[in-house]
Amino acid sequence: MQAAVIATEEQDPKRRVLKDVFGFDDFRPGQADVMDALLAGRHVMAVMPTGAGKSLCYQVPALVLGGLTIVVSPLVALMQDQVAALRLAGVAADTINSSIDRDANIAAWRRVASGQTRLLYLAPERLMSERMLDALARLDISLIAVDEAHCISQWGPAFRREYEDLSRLRGIFPNVPIIALTATADESMRTDIEARLFAERVETLVLGFDRPNIKLAIEAKQDSKRQLLRFVERHPGRSGIVYCLSRKKTEEMAAFLEKNGVTALAYHAGMSKEARDANQNAFMTLSGVVMVATIAFGMGIDKPDVAYVFHTDMPGSLEAYYQEIGRAGRDGRDAEAHMLFGLGDIRMRRLFIDDEDAAVEHKRRSHRRLDTLIGYCETAQCRRQVLLGYFGEEAQPCGNCDTCLDQAPRADGGAEARTILAAIAQSGERFGAGHVIDILLGHETEKVLARNHQRLASFGSGLAHKKDFWLSLIRQLAAGGFLEPDPSGHGGLAIAEKGHALGRGEMPFHYRVEVRSRALRKMRAAEGMNAEGVDASLLATLKSLRLRLAKERQVPAYVVFSDRTLIDMAERRPRDLDAFAEVNGVGAAKLKEFGQVFLSVIAGHQFDGSD
Repeated sequence: MQAAVIATEEQDPKRRVLKDVFGFDDFRPGQADVMDALLAGRHVMAVMPTGAGKSLCYQVPALVLGGLTIVVSPLVALMQDQVAALRLAGVAADTINSSIDRDANIAAWRRVASGQTRLLYLAPERLMSERMLDALARLDISLIAVDEAHCISQWGPAFRREYEDLSRLRGIFPNVPIIALTATADESMRTDIEARLFAERVETLVLGFDRPNIKLAIEAKQDSKRQLLRFVERHPGRSGIVYCLSRKKTEEMAAFLEKNGVTALAYHAGMSKEARDANQNAFMTLSGVVMVATIAFGMGIDKPDVAYVFHTDMPGSLEAYYQEIGRAGRDGRDAEAHMLFGLGDIRMRRLFIDDEDAAVEHKRRSHRRLDTLIGYCETAQCRRQVLLGYFGEEAQPCGNCDTCLDQAPRADGGAEARTILAAIAQSGERFGAGHVIDILLGHETEKVLARNHQRLASFGSGLAHKKDFWLSLIRQLAAGGFLEPDPSGHGGLAIAEKGHALGRGEMPFHYRVEVRSRALRKMRAAEGMNAEGVDASLLATLKSLRLRLAKERQVPAYVVFSDRTLIDMAERRPRDLDAFAEVNGVGAAKLKEFGQVFLSVIAGHQFDGSD
């Protein structure tokens, strides 16, 4: 059997590079197909789920082809981390960017020009400068990789104007294969990328979006701090990511968790690089750390044992939501994606869209994209069906989301909806949900009395139901397009044309009944198995060693070895370099640089009697 494997590697250069350089025995699903198309000289667009190993899809062909591969990446920090990881694997990689001093950039270019560098990472605006293009035209360019390719689509939520110019690449380098990679592109975005970057001459490989091990759940926002704490306490000792909309909220939530005995760290773009790096290294190295972050955290992070992703606020789109929840459960174990959702989220997101410096059509699409996300939040269907359907993938009910596990009944809410519409109309379509509910419940608040709203015909018309019921109904009316949160005002609700039709009795309204299921709570609480299933003491020792080595080299901890590699190391407990070379993720360069020091730690741990 071993002879057959060796023969296969000799016949297949990409498999030999995979093993010798990156230390992996086999490809993940879809990787080999993408590589084969590139090695045959064809353009490729690869749409792969988060955590599927997109980087290897161009890194392996780059080494097989020789020459220079250009990698376009949107974030300086991500470029530098990837370069550091490649160098530790023994690959000659460089980046030229504005965060590096001039002398370092000049030295990097000299390595590129002399043919030493195999992969060069550039931001799109740096690559597409005439000076850089002229210089690259004189070199042996073998491959161009455009990472985070959804940024090129004008219909995407992460559209970046500097990516537009990349459409010139196919004309400037007509004989160079180009690969575009993304985890989040629906059909309209894929079509746009195909047209812009490839003039529709491309082999598109969509490798599936489903992450079936992640439970999906949405909860009405009530007291976000307490809701977060209850959720985190159901996952004791597990690592998780909590996403917040603002930097201020990030720090407040992290402090709140710490105050309640949870090890939590903050991460946002307003922190110093040193503070961000320190918190990121702690999150990657230690067990049971909760990272409370803005969307600044996540790209390039490959921590397999993230047990959950919790959104305290609604993200901007289904694409963003999918990308962010994809950071959970990369080890294949059960994980959760839990989002809090409230009417205020809708108003804030509408504000962001309308304040954006963008064309009217782009804003219109952004609003429609937000409507789709709201529909996902309010749906009574299987959430996974809705999510995958958005990306063009059919699915059966998953049995692993809140709507499948806790079937929320639907009820005819036409009469109640008309009661709400009457209160909104009579009060002038200027007030938010809280004031409208005060009118319905007959509350003589200062605001109600100041405007004489206690004299409205609708005052006290909603006494048959409690506040939570009316709040849920207003939220679902807004999600269904019957009401329009007014982003230019102060959260006021206006009646949409669809709402007027409902008010006239011309169309029905069925609402999702909010219920609390004991069965669902029990299911969510039934967790707690050991995240790694290995000697926790040895694994902690290996992580401490990794962190020390990373600090010495001034790189993030995961660049030295991923958690997957350390877990495999702890399971195998190699006793010599030959055995260490068999650990998943140990290539030749890392074997040489790190093998002996890790073997010494493992041997010392065994010598201490931990066997």
